[in-house]
Amino acid sequence: MTNDVAVDATDDVTGAVTGAVALTQKVALHTLGCKVNYYDTEAVWQLFLQAGYKRVDFSEVADVYVINTCSVTHEGDRKSRQMIRRAIRRNPDAVVVVTGCYAQIAPGEVLGIDGVDLVVGNQHRAQMLEWIEKVQHERQPFNAVAPILRQSEFEDMDVPAFAERTRATLKIEDGCNHFCTYCIIPYARGLVRSRKPESVIRQARRLADAGYHEIVLTGIHTGAYGEDLDGYTLANLLRDLEMIENLRRIRISSIEASEISSALIETLAASNKVCRHLHIPLQAGADEVLKRMNRRYTRIDFARKLDEVRGALPELAITTDIIVGFPGETDAHFQATYNFVKEQAFAELHVFPYSKRSGTPAAKFSEEVPEEVKHDRVERLIALSRELQRDYNRRFAGAVLNVIPEEAEVREGGTWLVGHADNYMNVEFAGDSSQLGAICAVRVEVPGVEVSRGRLEAVLIGGAFDGAVI
Repeated sequence: MTNDVAVDATDDVTGAVTGAVALTQKVALHTLGCKVNYYDTEAVWQLFLQAGYKRVDFSEVADVYVINTCSVTHEGDRKSRQMIRRAIRRNPDAVVVVTGCYAQIAPGEVLGIDGVDLVVGNQHRAQMLEWIEKVQHERQPFNAVAPILRQSEFEDMDVPAFAERTRATLKIEDGCNHFCTYCIIPYARGLVRSRKPESVIRQARRLADAGYHEIVLTGIHTGAYGEDLDGYTLANLLRDLEMIENLRRIRISSIEASEISSALIETLAASNKVCRHLHIPLQAGADEVLKRMNRRYTRIDFARKLDEVRGALPELAITTDIIVGFPGETDAHFQATYNFVKEQAFAELHVFPYSKRSGTPAAKFSEEVPEEVKHDRVERLIALSRELQRDYNRRFAGAVLNVIPEEAEVREGGTWLVGHADNYMNVEFAGDSSQLGAICAVRVEVPGVEVSRGRLEAVLIGGAFDGAVI
């Protein structure tokens, strides 16, 4: 969110910050990385909002800049440093706050950037305003990063509204226990910490009451929700969320195959609200590569889980992630991945070339794959993804879908609305901008299944459906 937000003065403040201090101050926030980071940024903004700050665009002069950083790859680190320096140049007198994964992993490196005033990791962000006031008074840089692997409690911060009015993200979990050899995230986010069920349900009700038809459950390891709770699982949470009367859609952002239990499958099959789409990361289709990645399953394990899920939900769209060029990945390994992906008929692939990340075990692995080989493998899988997407789309030729329009495009001949069906098919149809955010019934045009501009073409046939998502 980068829109300016005008805020009335208020005496309702957070921590040690007073209304008099914050009354005329402006804050600019910038986010790098994943959806969880975007949620965290909006949660931090609520602290400033309650303290009477005005939010301005990051390109404007502000009194406080907050950069929520990414550290998944070295490129994420580089972009984070770039945005930090941009804020410092924009207003050298501002308080520059750096938070997020790069801040957590390398606080000393971040604080070593001349002009950075405050470094906050991925925990205790609720105290950010108190620390900002401390910096403003003392004008001394401050490192507020705590050891993340020692954290056992989810930091509960609500986000009551989003810039994207058609879909709300609800963070239910933080951290990861898997320690894949290529991934820095457990060291940046800590171990699994689940949000209390009553807190999730309370915020979901607030979001539904605010007019959001779809809520996306997200986390660093969303499917691990409940691992640290006493017998309360993701399946339990979905059943409780199903009871929220004016909530129409519940989408799971991502889930590991090993986390899809029989109870969860039963819940998904019985639900009228959980979307017919699961993103289940594969990463590789060769057992030797999976073992080196520490993925904890074989290709047979993965295939059996997909069979189980599809047996209960035959129209489910399953998308996945693939990493190509992992150290030691041979042509034969890649071909095994290619063949497995084609056999499993995923609805879409997200393909990434392996990027060495210092601090991970894989960074020390030998047998690096040349960049040109990685590039070729990426291109081959992207081409396969288009083929698989087309095959999946053809199953819905002439079908009626529920679509929530997310944007309007004015073209020759009128206005076109663009949004997602519950199975995550990207759909466009002629309509009216007043329908943005509504649930619209559309029929997929038969020629349109070939996908134009990455979208299915459809025709509006009615307003919102009541009850079950079609």
